[in-house]
Amino acid sequence: MKIGLYFGSFNPIHIGHLIIANHILNNCDVDRVWFIVSPQNPLKETSSLLNEKSRFYLTQLAVEKQPKFKASNIEFSLPRPSYTIDTMTHLSEKYPQHNFSIIMGGDSFQNLPKWKNYKKLLQDYKIIIYNRPGFLIDKSLSNNIEILNAPLLDITSTYIRNAIKEKKSIKYLVLEEVEEEIYKSAYYR
Repeated sequence: MKIGLYFGSFNPIHIGHLIIANHILNNCDVDRVWFIVSPQNPLKETSSLLNEKSRFYLTQLAVEKQPKFKASNIEFSLPRPSYTIDTMTHLSEKYPQHNFSIIMGGDSFQNLPKWKNYKKLLQDYKIIIYNRPGFLIDKSLSNNIEILNAPLLDITSTYIRNAIKEKKSIKYLVLEEVEEEIYKSAYYR
């Protein structure tokens, strides 16, 4: 099976993440999309992160009704910080029957040279990149790059967290189940 791996903090997961994943299912050669919840991204500040188990639970709530989506906490059991190459190696060994590709935005692709063993990622795995305005993608880096124009919403997890702190509505920015859990558990206050 061909699995697209969508890595992220998902702090929290929002409708924009789901739209991109669905667009990739519809327009790329993948059978499933796994949302890999990263406990600690080495290139991001961790002070504003909700704990990993809560972020994973919110991601599970967001994807549970879409049979081709799966929330994964595989990185929770791997050394920290989380490096994509280590996760890819682990998954490839654990699931040799699957063919994995990496899903990322053009903004993340710009940072790829800062990633651990990024040349090996480019060599060994297909990289599905959804365009983001203002970020040029150098496709000459690898033959494994697929560029996709996905419908993008200008929604960020930071915007959602700030709206919650300011006691503003997040309706329609996240799925209803996610919104209910955020308010019930008083996340991001």
